[in-house]
Amino acid sequence: MTKKTIFRVGTLFFLILFSVIWTHTAVSQETTIILNLRGVSESKISLIPLAGTKAFRPVLELQSVKANTEVTLTIPQEYLPGEFVLRFDYKEKPESTPYPCEKHIVVSDQPLTINLNPMYCNSSDSSKFQPNELENDALSRFQSELGRRMQKIGLLQQFMMEYDEPQSPFYQQGIAEYERRRLDFNTWIGQQAEKDSNLFVSSIYRFHYLPAVSFSGSEQDRLLNLIAGYFEGLDFNDPLIIRSAQMNEWMNAFVNLHGQMATSVALRDSLIPAAAYKAIEKAKTGHPQVYGWMVDYFYRGFESNNMPQGMKVLQPYLDDPACLTSKRMEIERRLKGMETLVPGIKAPDFTLTDDAGKEFTFSKYRPVAKNLLIIFWSADCAHCMEEINQLYPWQQQAGISDKLEVIAVSLDESATEVAAWELKIKGLKGWKHLRAKEGINSQIANDYFILATPVMVLINGLTGEITALPPNHQQIGKYLQ
Repeated sequence: MTKKTIFRVGTLFFLILFSVIWTHTAVSQETTIILNLRGVSESKISLIPLAGTKAFRPVLELQSVKANTEVTLTIPQEYLPGEFVLRFDYKEKPESTPYPCEKHIVVSDQPLTINLNPMYCNSSDSSKFQPNELENDALSRFQSELGRRMQKIGLLQQFMMEYDEPQSPFYQQGIAEYERRRLDFNTWIGQQAEKDSNLFVSSIYRFHYLPAVSFSGSEQDRLLNLIAGYFEGLDFNDPLIIRSAQMNEWMNAFVNLHGQMATSVALRDSLIPAAAYKAIEKAKTGHPQVYGWMVDYFYRGFESNNMPQGMKVLQPYLDDPACLTSKRMEIERRLKGMETLVPGIKAPDFTLTDDAGKEFTFSKYRPVAKNLLIIFWSADCAHCMEEINQLYPWQQQAGISDKLEVIAVSLDESATEVAAWELKIKGLKGWKHLRAKEGINSQIANDYFILATPVMVLINGLTGEITALPPNHQQIGKYLQ
């Protein structure tokens, strides 16, 4: 995972409203996958959703499934319909080291039966669905034809981008030909979506719609043209689009178009909030779930990139009952924290247990250094590990370590996360290591308005007042006394 975040429900009304509307778009009951393994000694099997609040985390796991064994995975209704990764960590022989293979599948209301050899789980000869399977068969046929059609359009587009005489009649003919093929392609997309409208995968097809491109202007004109027409092909009234992994990728591409125009951090911090406003206003005209998803999407981005201006863009949508965001309470807390947890105030007190099992109370601690850094982190968070791996050697340098002490507060909860934390801190000698057992829902996380990790709080070791909220370790040095 790249960022540790929390998910809480707001009022009872919001919970009921969300449940009622979601029921109309989700599968009404659980679905099963029957797997028949062959060709290996044994395999661990994991099912990982690609969208939703538990994306990229296993929701089902089976240990040591033997070959020639039939096993059944029962998928709860809350994950359906959806896209999943079926992961096999298999041993070819009993003494072999486990080796991974991942297969992308779509699951809706139709029970699936898959006969496969985990060693070749993506080969059509070694991985077969039952004869009457619908969703994955339709998606496979669509993707095959999509690749053929996109190859032709891609070659024409590359020619248009690289041709060195844009004023020539030949180039103008190329523009007309590209536009003709683009319109034909989009018509085909629409026809396929209509043909398979009773299937979940039809919601995925429309992500491949090609917006208009202006080849006659500058590169900047082309970017602006793409941005202006970006939302043309997607149906924001279709709530199933947010159950697709493509939705996140599609929005990443939209944000990146704005990022390409940024020549400075300051410009980026104005362009991305502008992108958020455009996207949310568009989603606002569609289904409440899509509207809420869009606010959630930008919340995660603004939080992970520490963009307060972006967070403020989200504030007007909080009071809109049509916006079914799972982040409503978190955004409100974050906005409150931005106003109250500021340099100059006393750092909130807390009592936690350290890695030696001893009680640690912050207000009673007397640091030797004049500066104290509290870092909230998780061993299960890639952003955290990246920051920790840079912060630790920097802080251990002569001339820094005597000025700055570090209190590392772990928000790890699960047994797997705690084990990873215990292993990691063995290499972080000299820091004070604490763990909040309730994780992101703990009192300390609430008091410091922690909605995601990592977060750093620099504190005056003498007064206990907050000095700064540095976004990364590079910014700490200028505040050290």
